[in-house]
Parts: sequence; structure tokens; C-alpha cells
Amino acid sequence: MEVKRKNFLVIPLIVGALLLIPFIAMQFSSEVAWTVSDFIIMGILLLFTGLGINLVLTKVSSSKNRLIIGGIVLAVFFLIWAELAVGVFGTPFAGS
Repeated sequence: MEVKRKNFLVIPLIVGALLLIPFIAMQFSSEVAWTVSDFIIMGILLLFTGLGINLVLTKVSSSKNRLIIGGIVLAVFFLIWAELAVGVFGTPFAGS
């Protein structure tokens, strides 16, 4: 039980550290222009991806199945990220 609690504390810390990268870049460059909603959406996306991978690692016992399901979780993350960034599929939430 202690390991699960530790993971639930580490994942948000990693998400916060990753969100510091564009925040710090905004201080030095005008090319990085994130809004508050960008940080919120990316934070949610990273948090759900981290929790999904954590769930796969704790609940799936086979290494092969872990790799496949973890790959699917990452693929979904990258597809949503690409759609939000540049509108690869042209959906209404692409921001275009």
C-alpha cells in the first residue's frame, strides 16, 4: 500500500517539473507563448498519462502485455498532444 501512495505523490511532482520547462522557456523567449489553459490542459493530459502507465505497471503481470498496453497509452497521449498542437485530424478541439 505504501508503494501506491508514493507513486501518487511522485507522478504529480514529475508533471509539475515537466510543466516548468515551457514556463521557464517563456521567460527567455517570445516564441513560447503558453496561456493558463495550455498549462491546465497539458497538466491534465500528463497526469492521466502518468496514472495510466502506473495502473498498467501495477495491474498487468505479463511483461509483453505491459509493453503493449503501455505503448497504447503513450500512443493515445501523443495523438491527443499532436491534435491539440497542430490539428492533425482536423477535429473541433484542435484549436484551429
